Amino acid sequence: MKLTGRITALPDDVLREEILDPQFTAEARTLLPGYVAIEKVLILEYLRMGLIDPASAAALGARLGEVDQDRIVADSAGNLSDIAFAIERYVQDGPVTPPGTWHVDRSRNDLQACAQLMYARSRVVDLVGALTMLARRAAGVAAGWTRTPMPGYTHLQAAQIVTPGFYLAAFVEETLGAARQLRATHDAVNQCPLGAGAMAGQELDWDLDRMSTLLAFDRPAPHALVAVASRGWALRIAGDLSAYGVVLGRFATDLMAWASGAYGFVDLPDELAGISSAMPQKRNFPVLERIRGRSAHLSALHLDLVLGQRGTPYANMVEVSKEAGTHLPTLLTTAASVLRLATTVVGNLRFLPDRMRMLCERDHLGGFRLANLLALRAGVPWRSAQVIAGGYIAEAVSAGRSPAERDVALLRRLAEGHDLVDPGDMLSEAFDVDSGLAAKVSPGSTHPVQVERLLAEQRSALDELLAWSHARQSNVRTAMSELDRLLRGACDAV
Repeated sequence: MKLTGRITALPDDVLREEILDPQFTAEARTLLPGYVAIEKVLILEYLRMGLIDPASAAALGARLGEVDQDRIVADSAGNLSDIAFAIERYVQDGPVTPPGTWHVDRSRNDLQACAQLMYARSRVVDLVGALTMLARRAAGVAAGWTRTPMPGYTHLQAAQIVTPGFYLAAFVEETLGAARQLRATHDAVNQCPLGAGAMAGQELDWDLDRMSTLLAFDRPAPHALVAVASRGWALRIAGDLSAYGVVLGRFATDLMAWASGAYGFVDLPDELAGISSAMPQKRNFPVLERIRGRSAHLSALHLDLVLGQRGTPYANMVEVSKEAGTHLPTLLTTAASVLRLATTVVGNLRFLPDRMRMLCERDHLGGFRLANLLALRAGVPWRSAQVIAGGYIAEAVSAGRSPAERDVALLRRLAEGHDLVDPGDMLSEAFDVDSGLAAKVSPGSTHPVQVERLLAEQRSALDELLAWSHARQSNVRTAMSELDRLLRGACDAV
């Protein structure tokens, strides 16, 4: 079967070995189900337009139903090692010869764009579900640690009293935001490229709305050139994952520090620990390093997609449609892997409350609280209150006094000229660990009630996201079932 009258020679062995065969293998693994579904939709359209009869539609549909990775192979002579040509050749070699109008008014360009997008959107829906499950796991752990004090850090210095629940609620919020963004990206790009043809549209009266619905898209692509020339959808997906990878890497960095001997805030079970070949006393946590390392791949692969498209003409180009997207499956697989690892780690985190409280009690973390109390109860101007509080802490540290050792005389001396009422109570409130935790009352703060309220809101949002993910997966399954039902109907009509 000659595929074109323009080229008479087969692909060079170098092209076949370096480009065509590896690409065929990769596309058969990722895009083949999409290509088969697209072919079925086009059969139904040919039938609707009267270009093929029901018997031909039934025969073509039956032959397509046999297509899988084992039945189509890269053949430089028979299909130019191209997956679309391979499917065409497999159907042509079936027991029934397709009518001459089969494949009329078509291009590989929009088929390819459609198959790629079908694969990517499916993976995106799965990733929204994975992000949601990670956030739900973190929210579940956070709920048990909303009242346990731990030091919070700014500029790598102990700053204020927070809780593990407060910290994990931040992780939930970031992960929830990433899931929402990825869902929005999915909904924005879920438009069917079929009907764009090579670049300028098609000549027959294709029902683009019907084709879009049959393939579980929300709508047809509104512009033919955009449908085949743009891979902006890939950039958006990769950008979303890259941005979350940055966030996840930062949280992993905190856990790496907190699990170290220097902090001793958290621990993981032996099943998630590693050993040292030379130092038997060590328990390492390389899984955290893996998470941070793999999160970096998300940004690197995003950049690969960007550079693969940058500077290319706005047209259908192999450089954009195939080469620039070579590592998109790797990006999506890496994202799924790192989310699975993170979910396992978060679910097995064990915080060490005694160690965290000891460090809270060691440092004068109530300086901000003391300044507030001086201003609100003693009428000390705010900046002066800051100076007094800072001076008190500096002299206490210099004298080797812990926060629990209240020095009322020192505070009175530093606040000379201001009428302090119950300075001892003021110091107790400022430097008591539990009082410092309860003092923050604004929405979104570390106060246990505020954290618990936020977690409840987050869980509700996560339930909605998970329902969306399940609904999208169901929509695609239903659409594929309907597609097969319609083809069976053509067969029954025969």
